[in-house]
Amino acid sequence: MAPAGGLTLTQAGAGAATRAELAERYASLTEVLQRHAQSADAAAELPQEVFAALRASGILGAAVAVEYGGQGGDSLLTNRLIELTAAADPSVAIILFQHYAVSSRISEWGSEAQRERYLPRLASGEWIAASAWSESGSGADKRNLATKARRTEGGGWLLEGAKAFTTGAGLADVYLVLAQTSAPTDGVASTYGSDGQTFFLIEAGNPGLFANTGMDLVGMRSSATGFVELTACEADDSAVLGPVGAAVRIIAGVRESGATLGAVSAGIAAAAYRTAFAHARRRGLADQQAVRHRLVDLAAKVEAARALVDASARRDSAEPGNTTLYSKILGSRISEEVVQEALRLLGSAGYLHDHPLNKLARDARAVGLMGPTNDLARELVSAPWTAA
Repeated sequence: MAPAGGLTLTQAGAGAATRAELAERYASLTEVLQRHAQSADAAAELPQEVFAALRASGILGAAVAVEYGGQGGDSLLTNRLIELTAAADPSVAIILFQHYAVSSRISEWGSEAQRERYLPRLASGEWIAASAWSESGSGADKRNLATKARRTEGGGWLLEGAKAFTTGAGLADVYLVLAQTSAPTDGVASTYGSDGQTFFLIEAGNPGLFANTGMDLVGMRSSATGFVELTACEADDSAVLGPVGAAVRIIAGVRESGATLGAVSAGIAAAAYRTAFAHARRRGLADQQAVRHRLVDLAAKVEAARALVDASARRDSAEPGNTTLYSKILGSRISEEVVQEALRLLGSAGYLHDHPLNKLARDARAVGLMGPTNDLARELVSAPWTAA
């Protein structure tokens, strides 16, 4: 009996790299992540060795086209890389997820000048990108933003506001900031974001941007998730990503891309399963039928999460956007279930504060709280059912 995902994989798409192939390709990176995961969690900070390995690995360019120095990968590749990273350290995986997300938005909506400036740097690992969308008072649906951007007399923009729960705050070299640029239009309905909002690419060196990683999180502690303040933050039109006032169109298209935080959950579940499997082998418990059957159930849940993540990436279902949301909802639930069952299987061996499974348990819970939160994801799927 072999741990799920360690050796085999059914191809999800023509020419897709298998999980085993990717694990071999990035073995040196994941070794560094695993070696530092526990100490980084305790310190709530990633060491420089992790960043050096991340930048040098080439993994940061997976979502960037080859012509800009990337791997030209689609969501199938990026989801699998996020899963692989999450199995080593979920905190790094969500930094990577946000980096891929911003890279993809620039690829889709950026001007040629923006693509030429940002994509080669993001692909090479010279720069890391982060999303600054969420706010403490706006709720998960992003419809009541306090962050404003207004035109200046010189024709540029002035941004004022604050963002919360920004993953990679203080680490990123460029932030994709969501701001209200005009009042929402009456009668324009949206469940996630609203009209009158615009995206801006604000570089970390902008004197009006201040990052604060002071959030003391329960899980994902070394993800540098914190606050980004915008105070008299000046930007010109070259910073605007996509149409002014139409960020809601960009947001709506994100779930159609197939990229899913469910991949983070799948990686967490796989890591928890492997830990339980290794413990059972080490303690001679695998000889007990009841233990073997429990492990089979865990392996099945890991494969179910992976299958839905791959389905999201393929975008070949009747409603691909909904499949992406399902992959997050179900994946995050499965990861919590697998971690908790693994802890039960370990018994008192897992009842130590610094046992890796307890870190995974805290990290697993975080995915359901990330945007769109699981409850908002359910609303995005079900709201159209009430339309007249």
